[in-house]
Amino acid sequence: MPPAELTFEMMVVLGILGLTIVLFVTEVVRVDVTAILIMVLLGLLSNIPELSGLADIQHLFDGFASNAVIAIIATMILGAGLDKTGLMTRVASMILKFGGSTEKRLLPIICGSVSFISSFVQNVGAAALFLPVVSRISARTDIPLARLLMPMGFCTILGGTITMVGSSPLILLNDLIVSSNAKLPDTMQMREFGLFSVMPVGLALTASGILYFVLLGRWILPGSRYGQDATSGQSIREYLKRLYGLNADIFEVAIPEGSLLLGEKIGEIMEAHHLYVIGYYDAGNRIIAPRLTNKITSKCRIAILGQREAVQEMVDDHGLKLLPALDVFAEDFAATKAGVAEIVVPANSSFIGKTARKMDFRQTFGLSLLAIHRTGETFSYVETEDHEASRIGVIPLQAGDTLVVHTPWERLIQVKKNRNLVVVTTDFPQEEIRPKKVGWAVFFFLLALGLMLFTDLRLALCLMTGAIGIIITRVLSMDEAYDAVSWNTVFMLASLIPLGQAVQATGTAEWIANEIVSILEGWPIWALQTAVAVLSTIFTLVMSNVGATVLLVPLAVSIAVASGGDPAVFAMTVAISTSNSFLIPTNQVNALIMGPAGYRVIDFVRIGGMMTVLYLVVTVGMMNLVF
Repeated sequence: MPPAELTFEMMVVLGILGLTIVLFVTEVVRVDVTAILIMVLLGLLSNIPELSGLADIQHLFDGFASNAVIAIIATMILGAGLDKTGLMTRVASMILKFGGSTEKRLLPIICGSVSFISSFVQNVGAAALFLPVVSRISARTDIPLARLLMPMGFCTILGGTITMVGSSPLILLNDLIVSSNAKLPDTMQMREFGLFSVMPVGLALTASGILYFVLLGRWILPGSRYGQDATSGQSIREYLKRLYGLNADIFEVAIPEGSLLLGEKIGEIMEAHHLYVIGYYDAGNRIIAPRLTNKITSKCRIAILGQREAVQEMVDDHGLKLLPALDVFAEDFAATKAGVAEIVVPANSSFIGKTARKMDFRQTFGLSLLAIHRTGETFSYVETEDHEASRIGVIPLQAGDTLVVHTPWERLIQVKKNRNLVVVTTDFPQEEIRPKKVGWAVFFFLLALGLMLFTDLRLALCLMTGAIGIIITRVLSMDEAYDAVSWNTVFMLASLIPLGQAVQATGTAEWIANEIVSILEGWPIWALQTAVAVLSTIFTLVMSNVGATVLLVPLAVSIAVASGGDPAVFAMTVAISTSNSFLIPTNQVNALIMGPAGYRVIDFVRIGGMMTVLYLVVTVGMMNLVF
């Protein structure tokens, strides 16, 4: 292979690459600002005659209309549409049902599920689809999102290596093999790979990634970087204790046959035991904030908010069963669905002088009244440090009273429309769930998936077809679709595209490859294959994985032919290794999860560094074992 001469343009590109990496790692400025800065720098330098080949100034901003960027916008809209119908909440519930609430049990299920999906769906699409699922699991288990999203994201990338349609490099591979065969003698013609030819390697990579996080996640994964609001993430116990001195939490209790509580009214139980019954379940019928006159029946379950000692005493006295965790009420009382809120009685309210019981507060508003806070005093069913338990249901309301309630967020949205009450809690999910639209959402998701798998349409067009269907059927409004898009992710990806083009257009990529190949001359075949894998990994960090694959497959084939290796295996090594992109958040999946979890670039360098080495070892080992 003739040596390529290092030009002044190449040196400038190498300098810009170095600057990009330094800014990413040090985070002197935000990563999306860094990406925009590099794009602008390329544009300005291209106006210098000696550097005109760095970037095509007329097309500097074409990255914002690229297939990859439009595809990621569409997948975010599709994911938000499915989430809006409540479907992702059901998926989260299923995962929690089998995985419990511990990180060690949840990680294999989350990672395995997203890996399977990403083996048939583009990586970023699978990640966008699972992002709301993992967010809900985090909220319901109090496991920081930062400890779940990186394993999910990495396993999304790993799952893309299980089939030949799981990632763009593998999709391209057979076309590149056909074009390379035209330059090879008949005795060295490469075979095309079938849909599942790569599966043994992909399954080994996925299994190694899952084991990596299950065994080492406890020590390597970061905790939450964001504080949590009382009503959206903090536990109810902490919130009530801190503000009102109420030492209470939510418990689920099963009522067996023959219990002494059978036939008792919910209001009587609350007053007798100093606790709140905020949920009732019987024969599939679940009631949140049940009426005080509702009676306890055999084999029903109740959700109780109160002191553990009081709940345990009631359970022991009446032969009840205290469940170790919420079961049938787990979804209803998840932080994303319900929580504690504060409502003030204004001076002009028609409720002044009336009692909660007289207004049938639970039936009218669907709220469980926990306490009334008035001029420094707190009245509640639960005993506080300063006061005995009070029968708050019969206390006449006064102007300025703060009502502390436990409420489903959708009920609180309705209360905000009532002029007799002022909702002062603002930080809670105020989105409207549209379960009736689930059919449309699933249809357009499957349509987009079908177009990707069974047609030759561009990825972006397939996904945008589903996205616009989500909008025109009013699963999402246009404003909600805009809100669903992580624009900092879009700007970061679009702004880095010119840098990848500059690396390739100026010949910098070819020069780097030739220099490395010259160093490798005379190495054994397994060492050459390892070097090809490392080279592919390096290239995919600074340019698109598609660009790296197109550039390196012909090079890898030439190395294999010259050294007596199997060119098809070397080509496959490139296509798999260009998915080894865990070190910095330039990969679309990494960029997608970075913001919601509050990751820093150093998190990817630290955790992704070990994953990168593991990926290389498993890839080379399995390629030699299978092929």
